[in-house]
Amino acid sequence: MIRYALTCAKDHSFDSWFQSADAFDKLLSAGMVTCAVCGTDEVKKSIMAPRVRTSEDKPLSAPASPAEQALKELRAKIEANSENVGKNFAKEARAMHDGTAPERAIYGEAKLKDAKALIDDGIPVVPLPFGPNRKNN
Repeated sequence: MIRYALTCAKDHSFDSWFQSADAFDKLLSAGMVTCAVCGTDEVKKSIMAPRVRTSEDKPLSAPASPAEQALKELRAKIEANSENVGKNFAKEARAMHDGTAPERAIYGEAKLKDAKALIDDGIPVVPLPFGPNRKNN
């Protein structure tokens, strides 16, 4: 899939996805690419910068919305003030509840059935609005 920034004859700008560059050319020549704003089929590709990321840790742009920024800040606060126990979350939460492990702020991963069992047993847990931060090599 390829995304093109497009402009129509009336100077409306919009983006659209295509299966390939050849698919775009075929659709354009058949008059099947139209402006998302006014509907004209007089459309051409705009100049656009390639989408490049140098690292998962260093995005090239700021968060797109206030909600995204709030999630980023929440994640940073949780990671700074809690211990990531990974896939041992349910075991650690139960051990803290039973008094066999020291009480502390933790976060991690749990299977749905294990999280439900914690809740059924009166152990307070809450899902986080983001997934684990995994690094790929």
